[in-house]
Amino acid sequence: MPSLIRGFPEAQRDQAARLYWEAFGGKLGTVLGPEPRALAFLGRILRADHCFSVLDDDGQLIGIAGYKSPQGGFAAGGFPQMRAAYGGFGALWRSLALWTLSHEVDNERFLIDGIAVTRRARGLGVGTALIEALCAEARQRGYKAIRLEVIDSNIRARALYARLGFVPLRTDRLGPLALLFGFRAATTMVRGLDED
Repeated sequence: MPSLIRGFPEAQRDQAARLYWEAFGGKLGTVLGPEPRALAFLGRILRADHCFSVLDDDGQLIGIAGYKSPQGGFAAGGFPQMRAAYGGFGALWRSLALWTLSHEVDNERFLIDGIAVTRRARGLGVGTALIEALCAEARQRGYKAIRLEVIDSNIRARALYARLGFVPLRTDRLGPLALLFGFRAATTMVRGLDED
């Protein structure tokens, strides 16, 4: 029986980085690639104190979901970590590119910072369990709503979020930046928590 835990086992840090890359490499590959450097960078920055994980019967990581707080984010590395993975110039242009995607602060809604489920565990309720854990964390912290972004090409994830009560708030188009990233638009979706 899969089990939901806070954080992730430190021994599975590399697996957590790989799972995050499998989920988001399609949209971030041009910026964070090549893959070995991306995995090294992610392995340095993922914060176990800002996520929930699901482990299978053998204790292997099959799902992970991060969040942001005033103390930081699940996958929010700074320039020093980026420079260690990509060098000075590589870190500079990558930091600027990523800043264009996400630099706003939302003090009213709890922010989800990525959800990833292994291919073999999709359709088994892992994503739902992770979202419900995030909603519980948000309630405990006093938030009335929870927010996430989903890219235009991730139709399956958007359908899951809609089923779980998330409604679209707005869609932001990347314009020329779509050439750099692997998607053209991202939709912000919000779920109220007080009526749950």
